[in-house]
Amino acid sequence: MVGLKSGNIEGFEQFSQFSSLQELNTHIEMWLAKHKQDFSKGALVGLKRLVRFSAKIPGLCNAKIGTILKAIHQEYSDHGISRSTFKRMIQKAKDLGILTVYETERKNGSQSSNLYSFNRFPSNELPKEEILNHPKETNNLLKTEKDQKKKERKEEPSELDHTYVSDRVPQPFVQLVKCFFPEAKAIEEHWKIVKITAYQHHWENDPELILDVAIQSFKQLIRKLKFNSNIKNPFGYFYGILEHKFLILYHEALEEKFDVNDEKIVFCLGSNLNH
Repeated sequence: MVGLKSGNIEGFEQFSQFSSLQELNTHIEMWLAKHKQDFSKGALVGLKRLVRFSAKIPGLCNAKIGTILKAIHQEYSDHGISRSTFKRMIQKAKDLGILTVYETERKNGSQSSNLYSFNRFPSNELPKEEILNHPKETNNLLKTEKDQKKKERKEEPSELDHTYVSDRVPQPFVQLVKCFFPEAKAIEEHWKIVKITAYQHHWENDPELILDVAIQSFKQLIRKLKFNSNIKNPFGYFYGILEHKFLILYHEALEEKFDVNDEKIVFCLGSNLNH
């Protein structure tokens, strides 16, 4: 898409989808919880550096690729990443929906540096069905013995089970989630989403409430998955449920706080009148 005129990043503020750096970082963590394994080590370095270059206007960057690569080379003592690795990262991020890329042009019509705009993690996106519990099947019956052995080695279980989950994850949550997602990594990723959402809505200092909301939300997620085969992205849907519950609790707490303050004001006014 060509047509945007190049200029200072402030001139593209309307393309930002985030109100703060904290909000941007929250959504980046959500994207990486879901898609980190889709990027090579070098590509992740490039992606994280692009995020850092997107701080002035949260989620937007129009720096030249050369400028970004130079910063990476300096940080890693001249052991950075190549331009081709960075471009592959951009294409992968576009394909996954993490980034939108806009081409810009100078006044004379020549192409200038791209505008990179990070997207919000979709709270109600419907991910691919195979993410649920449907392993892919192979119908190729003409495999050679060598190919079959390779396949068997590849399919050997490599995931750690729930007994390897970090101590930071409460056991009641582990015991619930393991029934549907038995791998330690999956359980930890679900808990990470809980912690991110709780922090986003200012409940990070109430572990009992966080656990209660997490368990309720996960049960609601599983019920939805069992009765609705169209749900594609369990992680996104789980985030949406949590966000809704924490937001309601936050507003209830605010209302209660103001109600209490109003009562105090009325009480004080009444006392002064009596005197």
